Amino acid sequence: MLDLRWIRENPDAFDAALLRRGAEPLSAVVVELDESRRKLQTELQTAQARRNEAAKAIGKAKAAGEDADALIREVSDLKASVQEMEASERDMAARMDDLLAGIPNVLKDDVPDGADEDDNVEVRRFGDVPSFDFEPKEHYELGEALGMMDFETAAKLSGSRFVVTSGQIARMERALAAFMMDVHTEEKGYLEVSPPVMVRDHALFGTGQLPKFEEDLYKVDTGSYMIPTAEVPLTNLVRDSILSEEELPRRFTAHTLCFRSEAGSAGKDTAGMLRQHQFAKVEMVSITTPETSNEEHERMTGCAEDILQRLGLPYRVMVLCAGDTGFGARKTYDIEVWLPGQDRYREISSCSVCGDFQARRMKARYRPDGEKGTRFVHTLNGSGLAVGRTLIAVMENYQQADGSIVVPEVLRPYMGGLEKITK
Repeated sequence: MLDLRWIRENPDAFDAALLRRGAEPLSAVVVELDESRRKLQTELQTAQARRNEAAKAIGKAKAAGEDADALIREVSDLKASVQEMEASERDMAARMDDLLAGIPNVLKDDVPDGADEDDNVEVRRFGDVPSFDFEPKEHYELGEALGMMDFETAAKLSGSRFVVTSGQIARMERALAAFMMDVHTEEKGYLEVSPPVMVRDHALFGTGQLPKFEEDLYKVDTGSYMIPTAEVPLTNLVRDSILSEEELPRRFTAHTLCFRSEAGSAGKDTAGMLRQHQFAKVEMVSITTPETSNEEHERMTGCAEDILQRLGLPYRVMVLCAGDTGFGARKTYDIEVWLPGQDRYREISSCSVCGDFQARRMKARYRPDGEKGTRFVHTLNGSGLAVGRTLIAVMENYQQADGSIVVPEVLRPYMGGLEKITK
């Protein structure tokens, strides 16, 4: 959520920020509603003060034996007027909250302009794209041939966009998650957290999924929601809190299941397990001061890259353009891994710096050293990595002509020393 005072004082910059995202200017609407509400608040305060003053005058008039009928009528009229103004003020406040809740974050100046993913800009690459002396297969072809990936049975159990993995493929998926978590917690300074995967609506509002993206979520009968990413519970660990500057940065990581309806993705990536309703992900979240959030963004992206480097997977880092940057982000790096079966790079991680956008929604603050007042923290989130997509990348990049899959060296200790997955 954006700072209303900043919008009021910088209407042109606010409209320019919206135009960069392809949205219509809103400064006139926001400022007009704000001015109307502030005017009403002034009138309300004046009426309340006069009501209190007249009520005291009634007592004095009666004590002096004077006629207080006019004052009584005035107090009665003022009471009704105050109630009407209070109701109007509440309505205006709700309208302003709804308006601000639907406005995306302001992009950083160095985010490139552009309309969609075709305008994203490559930052760097790692590793050489592998060459094969045979036609490389896609992950689902490999997995089904090995008898360890079953989409047909999953569809009978749960419908489309689900998979049942088994045997050494299932073990490799578990090994990948354990490897990622060990690196992040033992080497990168992240605190391991095992959060709930079901949250209330205020948690999703805090990180920006609600109210704008409700159709992408799974809502359960209790009114709670299944998390689309562990970013939600991890970031909300600091909601409604005031931290000391010494406590920052705080870094959290979690390996959880995630659930997405994939609304709007009909017809996209229907084959295989690239785009699933249920998937596993290792998430990283950082809570920082404003002065250190940009540096933390680069650090977090590096942590995700390190996982891919240790696995020996070729990838590239893209900075998302204005039109492709997510609702709550100020700047995002997408890490795209090479998939030989598709002969293209595909996203495996997004690392975003959100500034104080989420902190305002969560009321998450810190007290700077030597200051009495508080400031909003900055929040960051990133995939470190999407476990299923990493499994896909390992399978496709390490496939052999006979359909077997070589196990990357860093994963072998997690798989009992197994060097190759065979049928």
